[in-house]
Amino acid sequence: MQLIHCPWCGPREEVEFHYGGQADIAYPEKPAELSDQEWAEFVFYRDNPKGPFAERWSHSLGCRRWFNAVRDTRTYAFLATYEVGGPVAGVARAEQEVTA
Repeated sequence: MQLIHCPWCGPREEVEFHYGGQADIAYPEKPAELSDQEWAEFVFYRDNPKGPFAERWSHSLGCRRWFNAVRDTRTYAFLATYEVGGPVAGVARAEQEVTA
């Protein structure tokens, strides 16, 4: 079982968390004005990189708060977790370790 570090609760088992998609995707300011194509791109089109990727996660069985995590999609290893809107501390160092 993998441990995920919640910024508020500390390390917990992965079964306590829920994946919430790609991090830092802004909701459209005027969604009613989007065309069907624009709405489909907002809902369904996301990055799918090989390597470090910023994601949203919820500690659904704990504090129920949302946070961001950087996870390596090749290994599933969590490189960093941080509060939404907060600085991404330690990610550059972790990326170097993964690629080394």
